[in-house]
Amino acid sequence: MRKRKSKYLLKGSLISFLILVSPSIFYLYESLPRESEWKTFLFTYNSGYFQNVQVAFWTYMSKIVPIYLLTIWFVTCRNWWYHVILVPLIMFLFQLFNAINDDVSYFDVIEIWYIIPVIIIIVPLVYFIRVKVFNPLDNMSSEELEKELSVRNTIWDSFKDLFR
Repeated sequence: MRKRKSKYLLKGSLISFLILVSPSIFYLYESLPRESEWKTFLFTYNSGYFQNVQVAFWTYMSKIVPIYLLTIWFVTCRNWWYHVILVPLIMFLFQLFNAINDDVSYFDVIEIWYIIPVIIIIVPLVYFIRVKVFNPLDNMSSEELEKELSVRNTIWDSFKDLFR
C-alpha cells in the first residue's frame, strides 16, 4: 500500500513538474538571436519566411507548448470524453507543420478543413463511449441508484477520485 502511494506521489509530482516548466519552455525563444540566420556548431538555421530566428521560434513555441500540454492532458485524463482532446491537439499539429513548412506562406487559416475528418471520427466515438458508460446508469432501478449515491465519501476520497 505504501509503495503504491509513493508511486502515485512520484507520478503526480512528475506531471506537476512537466506542467510547471511549460512557461520556461515557451520563453526559450528569448535566448535566440534576432538575426535571420543562426549558426551553431551543429547546424545553421535560416529563418526564411519569418523576420528573424526569434520570431520563427516564437511561432513554433506557440504551437509546441499547447501540443505539449494537451498531450499531457490526453495521457493523464481519466474521463470518458478524453478523446475529444485529440481535436485541438491535431489542430495544433497541423499548425506546427504549416509553420515549419517553408513552402506555405500562410498558416492558421485552412487547418479546419484537415481537422474535419478527424472530428467526424472522434465525435461519434465519444458519443458511443458516453452511451456505453451512462446507459447502465439509465437502466438502473431507483433503489440501486440510491444505494450507489448513498455511499459517503470524505472530501479527501472525493479529491482522490478526481485523479483516478
